[in-house]
Amino acid sequence: MDIRVDDLTGPEIAGLLQEHLQDMALHSPPESIHALDLESLRSPNITFWCVWDGAELIGCGALRELDPQHGEIKSMRTAQAHRRKGVAKQMLEHILAEAQQRGYQRISLETGSMAAFEPARQLYASYGFTECPPFADYFEDPNSVCMTRML
Repeated sequence: MDIRVDDLTGPEIAGLLQEHLQDMALHSPPESIHALDLESLRSPNITFWCVWDGAELIGCGALRELDPQHGEIKSMRTAQAHRRKGVAKQMLEHILAEAQQRGYQRISLETGSMAAFEPARQLYASYGFTECPPFADYFEDPNSVCMTRML
């Protein structure tokens, strides 16, 4: 697996992010979808990575700086054909290492509360993330779970 910064211009990442947004729409009401589109992910405070296996895009993830001590994981996604192969684990470890290198004291994320998001919540919990109150611009929502971890 090769993880590298991506400029979000390739057709492969556009397709994977479209799959991500469609999947969110299947499992969450519109007001509870916090996934970012391509243009939003191009924000200067977001670093976006793709995971490649040769010429095949197999996953992605992003790190948004909320402030100089606090980062947020965004857009973690594994291509459907590559789930349960360790792609998300590799991406998460990469993001955590980057957050530590930047000197963040805390890293947080938002994910869904429904059963479809249980594997993601279990992955994050296995890396020391615990549920927390909403942070940044999130709000109390029965369809969302916010998680955080000190670094």
